[in-house]
Amino acid sequence: MRVAFVTGGTRGIGRAISTRLKAAGYKVAAGYAGNEVAAKACADELGIFVIKGNVSNFADCKAAIARVEAELGPIDVLVNNAGITRDATLHKMTEVQWNEVIHVNLASIFNMTRNVIEGMRERNYGRIVNISSINGQKGQMGQTNYSAAKAGMIGFTKALAQENAKKGITVNAIAPGYIDTEMVMSVPKNVLDQIIAGIPVGRLGMADEIARCVAFLAAEDAGFITGATLAVNGGQYISG
Repeated sequence: MRVAFVTGGTRGIGRAISTRLKAAGYKVAAGYAGNEVAAKACADELGIFVIKGNVSNFADCKAAIARVEAELGPIDVLVNNAGITRDATLHKMTEVQWNEVIHVNLASIFNMTRNVIEGMRERNYGRIVNISSINGQKGQMGQTNYSAAKAGMIGFTKALAQENAKKGITVNAIAPGYIDTEMVMSVPKNVLDQIIAGIPVGRLGMADEIARCVAFLAAEDAGFITGATLAVNGGQYISG
């Protein structure tokens, strides 16, 4: 049975990914930063292993991966999903707002991936899926930090895919548009209505729609897809 580790895996899109992978037969570990209530609910309701840690800290990631592998076995699938926002226009953005987003959203994928990639290379198998964003593709006013981090994830994905293609390891990204998570649903109604009006399919995406894409890319028979970025945004941004 394959082992999957999902960062930020106990809430929102992450929980949907954990749910979908568990249903597909994986042994799943879900990382979380601090919401103990959500983590306990995830563990109890899904029957998965949850582990607390700070993805922006290399030592924390190394320790978490060691615990997961001791509990479940070697990690075959890594989903880098953890992320935060600290929105502000650049002329008002603080150094702390910039650094927090870059460290949690971008440095974290080095911290996590660096600690699993050698094992994947030794076993000649691995699936890495990085959850980027539509705003990493097109940019977004008030999110220079977030857009930079999410665009960086796409570049990381393309480079790492080339480095490991001959080792049976695929590396892909998913760029969700606006999804019906707590964060999006907390936006004022008039703003949310404007967002939905700009989505050609006329609705928000569902977290499970992202999770289904992750399960597809994580599957053993998706071995010829690597270095790709899958846009899942209802037609809001179409790149060539």
